Amino acid sequence: MPDLQPLAAHHADALLHFERENREWFARSVPDRGDDYFTGFAARHAALLAEQATGTCRFHLLVDDDGTVLGRFNLVDVAAGEAELGYRVAERAAGRGLATEGVRRTCALARDAYGLRRLTAATTLDNAASLAVLRRTGFTPVGPVSLDGRPGLRHVRHLTADD
Repeated sequence: MPDLQPLAAHHADALLHFERENREWFARSVPDRGDDYFTGFAARHAALLAEQATGTCRFHLLVDDDGTVLGRFNLVDVAAGEAELGYRVAERAAGRGLATEGVRRTCALARDAYGLRRLTAATTLDNAASLAVLRRTGFTPVGPVSLDGRPGLRHVRHLTADD
């Protein structure tokens, strides 16, 4: 199983490659990041590291033995024991259970390392794979949401010691 690592400065090149290589794949189910994301990537990466240092976000990469980034698993808006989970997995890694395992491991980190008690996550209704991952990892649908004008579903998961 690939290693789930906290985002670090040395990940910049591999992360940029991951985002570029999978841009079209991601745009099928989530809004495209836009060209500015890629042209200003170095500054954006530094800003993410600075934000992570404050504890308001926790960014993680699923990294293969050769250093290839296979996925991102992020906890954002960390406050009062809660956070929003976001994730994306490379097209070449899809269908292998890596999203499910990455979400499970991120939930365990959220509970055990960061002291969080509740996570929320949302996905579009047409993203069947992501909906399945959330359900397999203990998230419960709680209501509709609009994601950049697309109908979606918000989920919640309570993190308990017996998970």
